[in-house]
Amino acid sequence: MDDPDDQTMRARAKWHHTGRQRPEFALAPRPGQESVWDYPRPPRMAADVRVVRVVAFGVSIAATHRAVRVLETGSPPTFYLPPEDVRTDLLAPEPMTTYCEWKGHAAYFSVCVGGRRIAQAAWRYSRPYSGYESIAGYFAFYPQKLACYVGEERVQPQPGSYYGGWVTREVIGPFKGQPGTEEW
Repeated sequence: MDDPDDQTMRARAKWHHTGRQRPEFALAPRPGQESVWDYPRPPRMAADVRVVRVVAFGVSIAATHRAVRVLETGSPPTFYLPPEDVRTDLLAPEPMTTYCEWKGHAAYFSVCVGGRRIAQAAWRYSRPYSGYESIAGYFAFYPQKLACYVGEERVQPQPGSYYGGWVTREVIGPFKGQPGTEEW
């Protein structure tokens, strides 16, 4: 596990929305809903015992009742699934990596089923920063590219192409990911 450098610490410090106070533009949650504007920054992790599934081309890629939701201000939850509950034989490493100032460096994977491939459909943090060790090696999947479910509900993707949040009926926004929301 690496420690954040000075540049990372500066990036962390620039955020103005930290979940301490819901901004005026945020929608108010109804009973049974969560506002993503009440989620903290730095992000918090929460165990989730519901059945979480990921499907590609009609084939189950992953299914678990041991997911971890990462909850960060302004974003719908990203679900991380334990590798034991993922068909890793259907994943192929990609050369792409990204960086999160909270979790560290992520490696990407394509999903390959029956000769068909979905590029950069999954990622994981092998050596996340301190505080995020519980998702080390867990896989997250893009609902923009795959059919992802929480219980029987098929999730909607977070706006934009970069973020991997899962939008369900239980979360309310607006969500970062659309143009102009980079500093949310």
